[in-house]
Amino acid sequence: MAIVVDDSRAVRMILSRTLRELGYQVGEAGNGREALEAIGQFAPVDLVMADWNMPEMDGLELLKRIRESPAYRAIPVIMVTTENETDQMSAALAAGANEYVMKPFTKEILIDKLRLAGLPS
Repeated sequence: MAIVVDDSRAVRMILSRTLRELGYQVGEAGNGREALEAIGQFAPVDLVMADWNMPEMDGLELLKRIRESPAYRAIPVIMVTTENETDQMSAALAAGANEYVMKPFTKEILIDKLRLAGLPS
């Protein structure tokens, strides 16, 4: 099960469709708080793809919470965002992100990032 986390419904739909084409079952969440609930509901979760900028709980905070939880810390997390500042990419990787995808992205880029994260694509 993959959880796609983004406050943009359109982005969630694009990511979800692509992951389904790659054989994943997909759950969706509109922010980090909803994502934590979804992770608990859909466990075991094989992948979280999270936007950086979201209301209530952003992607970096979600990533930190996942890494702090003994039950969730092994879940691969790929940040998917428009944030292209080197400092922000470094912060996400330092906090435990497995990969970082810049918007806009193609299916091929997503497949490459999944492979780099050691996930089936």
